[in-house]
Amino acid sequence: MSAGRLLSLLLLLQSRGRMSARGIADELGVSVRTAYRDVERLQTAGVPVYAEPGRSGGYQLLDGYRTRLTGMSEGEARALLFAGLPGPAADLGLAAEVTAARLKLLAALPAGLREEAARTAAVFHLDAPGWYREPEETPHLPLFVDAVLTGRAVDVCYRRWRAPQEVNRRVRPYGLVLKSGVWYLVAATRSRIATYRVTQVLDAALSDERFERPQGFDLGAYWSSYLEDFETRRHTGTATIRLSPRGLRRLPDNVPPEVARAVESTATAVGDDGWVEAVIPTESIDHACGELLRLGIDVEVVAPPELRQAMAATVGVLSRTYGLR
Repeated sequence: MSAGRLLSLLLLLQSRGRMSARGIADELGVSVRTAYRDVERLQTAGVPVYAEPGRSGGYQLLDGYRTRLTGMSEGEARALLFAGLPGPAADLGLAAEVTAARLKLLAALPAGLREEAARTAAVFHLDAPGWYREPEETPHLPLFVDAVLTGRAVDVCYRRWRAPQEVNRRVRPYGLVLKSGVWYLVAATRSRIATYRVTQVLDAALSDERFERPQGFDLGAYWSSYLEDFETRRHTGTATIRLSPRGLRRLPDNVPPEVARAVESTATAVGDDGWVEAVIPTESIDHACGELLRLGIDVEVVAPPELRQAMAATVGVLSRTYGLR
């Protein structure tokens, strides 16, 4: 039998508390009979595991028993050091706690693993915000952390893009997501689950209302679905464009990845000079015009006519601005 499985069983009981033999078997991927044998082996090794009979009974460790982290592999020791990267922790108001936890973790490791973990921490640094923009100020983020962990509803004043721009709502926070240096709150209102950019929260206050997050809610799955839906709603039209060879090379640095992928999958040659024609997704005429103008003379809009006219009108204004006729 695996010593690693016994260690997993010990840590499982330590973190979960009382567990049935069936629950242990399901978690470890073994039969119920094997779970019984593993518990007996822990008891034989001197670990204070005791059983409580009855329908609500099960196995659990003697109160106060804790094991030191001496069964960790080198890779596991490295991985744990990434659990408290300082940038996001500071945003969440947990910088001091993360620093203390890292020190305790290092102190609990054997000397060899402690040195390896310290070397790993010294050569990795996370800087979440993207280039060419200042980090966003999120003064209400620690309050949302408190709300998420304690299950309390929050009254917020939120600034959105459509009218009326400022709205007051009571939300029930389900989780927080950090994407490209921007924090988002996933929360339930009376009618749906919605996503809020934390920097757009103008005011927030904890309420006395308590709530239970739905047992089956998966924050990661929700976020993936939200991103997919966002991309679908964002691109409401298409445009046919022509690109020079230089335009093709410049494309990835000047348009979003989904536009570059569309060119790659739909491009067909037009003539012998290296130009290609492709169909790309667009958000709006104004947005597409501004995006494509970055490519200058290396792009031509073929359709729709409204986008072609918008490009021509913009070029005409630029021509007059710079004294060209």
